[in-house]
Amino acid sequence: MPYVNIKVTREGVTTDQKAELISGVTDLLVRVLDKSPATTFVVIDEVALEDWGVGGLPVEKYRRKAPN
Repeated sequence: MPYVNIKVTREGVTTDQKAELISGVTDLLVRVLDKSPATTFVVIDEVALEDWGVGGLPVEKYRRKAPN
């Protein structure tokens, strides 16, 4: 019974994109691990941007420092 938790920043991920992630991850587990889609759980958590950090910085500061 696989459980996959995907965390993304809350920046406009659409319902269709979420559905595609759920379908794609489920298909991958079926193909690679021969898991049943009926017992495969995929959860998508949206995290507020101010609650996400990268490289020791809040993501907004990290992005400002990162080269484009």
